[in-house]
Amino acid sequence: MPGIRNWKGLTFYRPSKQSEYVHIDSLFGEPGKNVIDWDLIESQFRHRMKVAVSVREGAISSSTLLKRLRSGSHKNSTCTAFREVGRVIRTVQLLRYLSDPPLRRRVTAATNKVESFTRFSQWVGFGDQGVLADNDPIEQEKAMKFNALLTNAVIFHNALDIAEIIRQLLEEGWEIDPEDLAHLSPYPTGHIKRFGECCPHEIGIQPEAYDPKLDVGFTRLREQGLTAAGLGQAA
Repeated sequence: MPGIRNWKGLTFYRPSKQSEYVHIDSLFGEPGKNVIDWDLIESQFRHRMKVAVSVREGAISSSTLLKRLRSGSHKNSTCTAFREVGRVIRTVQLLRYLSDPPLRRRVTAATNKVESFTRFSQWVGFGDQGVLADNDPIEQEKAMKFNALLTNAVIFHNALDIAEIIRQLLEEGWEIDPEDLAHLSPYPTGHIKRFGECCPHEIGIQPEAYDPKLDVGFTRLREQGLTAAGLGQAA
């Protein structure tokens, strides 16, 4: 379920020239235009299936395929047929997105979570503002993987700190509601010193084994199902 940006500028396609709609006809532009070419899709079905199987079986890479399809794309019927299928899928997705509020909440929640992780990852990789200065693809991949590794390590540490604070509150007699925990984020940055701190006397200190268990009743939350709105706020 991709996050849709600037969907107002996207084109909706009609299934036929005769198709008209009472309330949403203006979304499809002028009557009789922006129509799907179903005959082309059907005539190129075997070619499209061959391409799909080739990609799935690894017989051809996606990048090579795109180069071949785009070469002379105006005359390439298979490429044009793929484009028509893409228009169908996008139109159906746009209509679902507009008519289904729970779907919009789920998409927004998932998008927020991804964007939150990306912002946090960029904050962690503050050197040169995350710019990849090396032209070597291998070195670029290393930089990205090292940044992802460090980001996940910091997130893990944040989760341990949050869990420890919750345990302290429980010991003090506080009642912890699982719905409240669902709104916590593992991306706080105020307590992190990105430039580090020189503490040579701590080098030999072994950290305590972490306890993954948290004495909070999540059963009710699982039974009810975590709401998409809550997930969005949590991100």
